Amino acid sequence: MTTTPPRILLVSHYYPPHVGGIENVVRQEAGQLAARGAEVAVLTSGGRRTGTVTEEGVRVGRIAAWNGIERRTGVPFPLPAPRLLREALRRARRADVVHVHDCLYPTSWAAWAAALLTRTPLVLTQHVGLVAHPSALVRGVQRAVYAVFGRALLRRARRVLVLNATVREFVLAHGARPDAVRQLANGVDTALFHPAGSDEEVREARATYGLPDGRVLVLFVGRLVPKKGYDLLRAAAGPEYDLVFVGTGGEGVPADAEGVHHLGALPPEQVAEVYRACDVFALPSTAEGFPLTVQEAMAAGLPVVTTDDPGYAPYALDRERVSLLPRDAGRLRAELAALAADAPRRELMGRYARDYAERSFGWPEHVRALLDHYRAAGESG
Repeated sequence: MTTTPPRILLVSHYYPPHVGGIENVVRQEAGQLAARGAEVAVLTSGGRRTGTVTEEGVRVGRIAAWNGIERRTGVPFPLPAPRLLREALRRARRADVVHVHDCLYPTSWAAWAAALLTRTPLVLTQHVGLVAHPSALVRGVQRAVYAVFGRALLRRARRVLVLNATVREFVLAHGARPDAVRQLANGVDTALFHPAGSDEEVREARATYGLPDGRVLVLFVGRLVPKKGYDLLRAAAGPEYDLVFVGTGGEGVPADAEGVHHLGALPPEQVAEVYRACDVFALPSTAEGFPLTVQEAMAAGLPVVTTDDPGYAPYALDRERVSLLPRDAGRLRAELAALAADAPRRELMGRYARDYAERSFGWPEHVRALLDHYRAAGESG
């Protein structure tokens, strides 16, 4: 990069108010970079909201897109209008670095082409590898996209940022240069996501969202799809605790039942309140490693029950303080029942989670590392 302050183009398939982990990460990165003096633009897809607006010091450009694939299958894969490439070229010419989030999406392919044509340094954050979707068609499309577009982006990127060892192996297998790959955990707003300060705050939060007092509440935050383990957690329902779901889902998501509460999609400020209203966080997802919602739950001081994914290995989590399980409804039910009956253990796990989050997931550290990666990408051309 040659200018001060740096000019950064962030590219994401979706951006808030659309709900999802990647879009939340991009919004936080954009805001944090802008607060440090960078000139930040975002290129993303939009539904009815299109055009360019300034949001909290960030220029957000939304391109019209068809979102029918997500509505029909639960897979977030917007198909933007043809003008996407023209907009990507225009914005890449103004940027010192183009930072793409995940190589699966048409917005990423357009940004790759624009960076190539304008000779702008390209940085790629790859959040996940292949997702074990129940549809053979979806799995086949993933493989084809990664084999063509993913390989092209990974070979071109001067820095490839990954969240865990599983994704590192994935990007190396798809053409990323070993010397370009670095691990960088997502950041979390540890001021927004924090433990409840009192029992009264917990009661008030439960009343706000219509949640029962006097019950152990197990929280799930994410899309209500098999990849995230929504169906697995429903199958693990038990009389010892209630299940609370925050997130959007596809067709066939059942309505509330006894002991099951669906709150729908919520903005981050309200999600943070729901974390504080609950006792345990459970996310039996697959092929994710260390997803953002687990980091948020840890910052909120909740005991975490999640999948024993090899992606957690580099983070050296204490397995006595974070419960890492196989994706099995019976094992999940037994662990949640044990935690529901053991308040001292929940407290111990919650304290560990908060301490770990404060040490490891602060946004200032993330952004400092990100700026270093941008600088290195600019110098490696």
